[in-house]
Amino acid sequence: MNRSRRRLYLGILVLFCVVGVHPRAQSAPESSGDALTLWYRQPAGQWLEALPVGNGRLGGMVFGQVRRERIQLNEDTVWAGPPVPEDRLEAYPHLVEARKLFFAGQYAEGQSLVQRQVMAPRISPRSYQTLGDLHLLFDHPQEAGRYRRQLDLDTAIATTRYAIGQTTYVREVFSSPVDQVLVVHLAADSPKSLSLTVALDRPADFEVSAVSPNRLIMTGQATHDGKQKGVHFACRLAAQIQAGHITVQDKILRIAEADEVTLLLAAATDYNPTNPYAPRQVNWQADCDRQLAAAAAKPYEQLRREHIQEHQRLFRRVHLDLGGWTAADRPTDERLEALKAGGADPALVALYFQYGRYLLISSSRPGDLPANLQGIWCDQLEAPWNSDYHININLQMNYWPAEVTNLSECHEPFFAFVEGLLRAGRATARDVYHCRGFTAHHTTDAWRFTAPLGNVQYGMWPMGAAWCTQHFMEHYRFTGDREFLRRRAYPILREAALFFLDWLVVDPETGKLVSGPSTSPENVYIAPDGQKATLSMGCSMDQQIVWDTFTNCIEAAEALGIDDEFVAQVKAARANLAAPRIGSDGRLLEWAREFKEGEPGHRHLSHLFGLHPGRQYTRQETPQMVAAARRSIEFRLAHGGGHTGWSRAWIINFWARLREGSQAGDNVMMLLQKSTLSNLFDTHPPYQIDGNFGGTAGIAEMLLQSHAGQIDLLVALPEAWPDGRVSGLRARGGFAVDIQWRGGELQETRITSLAGNPCAVRYGEKEVEFPTDKGGVYCLTGDLEMKK
Repeated sequence: MNRSRRRLYLGILVLFCVVGVHPRAQSAPESSGDALTLWYRQPAGQWLEALPVGNGRLGGMVFGQVRRERIQLNEDTVWAGPPVPEDRLEAYPHLVEARKLFFAGQYAEGQSLVQRQVMAPRISPRSYQTLGDLHLLFDHPQEAGRYRRQLDLDTAIATTRYAIGQTTYVREVFSSPVDQVLVVHLAADSPKSLSLTVALDRPADFEVSAVSPNRLIMTGQATHDGKQKGVHFACRLAAQIQAGHITVQDKILRIAEADEVTLLLAAATDYNPTNPYAPRQVNWQADCDRQLAAAAAKPYEQLRREHIQEHQRLFRRVHLDLGGWTAADRPTDERLEALKAGGADPALVALYFQYGRYLLISSSRPGDLPANLQGIWCDQLEAPWNSDYHININLQMNYWPAEVTNLSECHEPFFAFVEGLLRAGRATARDVYHCRGFTAHHTTDAWRFTAPLGNVQYGMWPMGAAWCTQHFMEHYRFTGDREFLRRRAYPILREAALFFLDWLVVDPETGKLVSGPSTSPENVYIAPDGQKATLSMGCSMDQQIVWDTFTNCIEAAEALGIDDEFVAQVKAARANLAAPRIGSDGRLLEWAREFKEGEPGHRHLSHLFGLHPGRQYTRQETPQMVAAARRSIEFRLAHGGGHTGWSRAWIINFWARLREGSQAGDNVMMLLQKSTLSNLFDTHPPYQIDGNFGGTAGIAEMLLQSHAGQIDLLVALPEAWPDGRVSGLRARGGFAVDIQWRGGELQETRITSLAGNPCAVRYGEKEVEFPTDKGGVYCLTGDLEMKK
């Protein structure tokens, strides 16, 4: 491979260039042409058409109905409760015997033993639940006209606008991260035009009372038919009106002839994030009263202004322009249908990208629980998969865009949650596996259990915790935060590595260290005797996660100047770790042996972890493994793979890492065409939010990569995006990156050094390296020449 490498030494040179402009500063008015707005000509007819608002923990789904408005409510700690799966203390001797059976080729016998003697029973349901519904019933005398509902991603406000006769009505709904309340504002341009009733309810387990003429309280406990008793919750609503009058009628507020109405809703639970099994003893319901009182003391315009300012502090960090803005003059659902019919709409791709960032901001802020399978938006008491935290890809995928799209703060709930697994994870490692360190399996929830549970096909997989620790090291790579590395990243990486040091065993045939028995998540193979099996020793994903964890731990130790016996043991174990193999047809094997696949089009592509989100396989260092991974993707897709939203999103990231823009772009289109609902929610089906986040991360990965030690520009740019610009993306090493391209070719890039590290940039076959000063801004041409 021919390379032109130039080293530029610019120790004192700081150069500036302007690459990107936020669309608000270009030409995008607050109208149907707004590039950052989802909008529709009709109300939502069902929950999956409603529009989400959230402040990280308190969410709403806004339907935009004219006469009977429904705003479905969520608070991120409303969970049904224990019992949870428990560790089986007698499991270890059976595990030792099962390993012997697997090494002897007795797969069915080994798997049966693990199922009987290691797995805890699955206890379900124990679901994340809806908080309830806010109902507004309007006294409108006739049908509405000039209807429009929208969600403005830039302001995080859902607006419904319509006219009845000569009067125009406007509703605005937002969930304020500043005041911690959901705000509903009703206005009309004719006096005394607002008459309505306001009510709160829930499918079960609640009571409503009115404590004053303008306040409602809803309280209850999350359960499943009186069992699985979980958190106690409280929801308080206060109504403020201009003109008119307000009364209470049978636990419902009645507002008549008002000019304006503002509804403030606060919610809290007794969930204790420090110890979920010990509910908060303080008067937690007073939180609602304090929040309502503080919000009620502010004029509506102040509530709105401060909410927008705080949202835009995060949201406006990144701008993406792929052209085609005129398409935004059409409603979002019509644009999506046109795309499904084969049309092109690069601006819809940009909107989808920013929607993923909006959803992460709205469902994951410091102090909250992390975004679950549905973010924070769930209208059920028993959600699909309990809307829990699946850590065999789904929770991790939720946070793939956090660092690269400049939302590092939104990563914090993930870190806090994983650290919260340490206590239970150490007990599981010790009691089930006789290992040090900590472990967790394919799923957990707000109660933070870590036991292997259910069927071995999904449940016997003690790799979930280690995969999660990858995010800690990635946060350090992007931010350069050495205090985070010392205090949080290295300690938890050490815990995960300790587990693997004890968990790995020697394969008697090869003398190499292998993991197992475990599943390659949720997939099955055909054993030599013709029976289907799922457990094995040394499956590829296990080996790749172990390599990744050991490598991250070694790098963290080196950065901190730690060189002790533990680090030496990790290095020795990594050196003797069995590596995944390439099969006879050139594909990367999913299992250590060349088994026939039971489901060739399976949704998981677990054995490609080393390509993404790992970095074990790169074109520069391991071209044969990258080629084998490509063959695996082709085979999986040829047999129906990628049929779920999150799986398709993962495939976008794979093609981006393979530097194949056409394939990556095609899969972006398929994600929108086949796995995206009219409100741009991802569908598994049913609805899961991971595909939204994975899709956003994939689009960023197509434009910018930095996992291989250099900033790689426009790595997988498809022909469908010939002209564009992006600003505010982040790269590992502590860099902010802006890129502009035209005719499919790089025009210029601006790189801001946030840490003063040396910088290596690559575009195509061109490379350049230069030192940087912290805070320095360096502008390069399309030929990677420094601009003067």
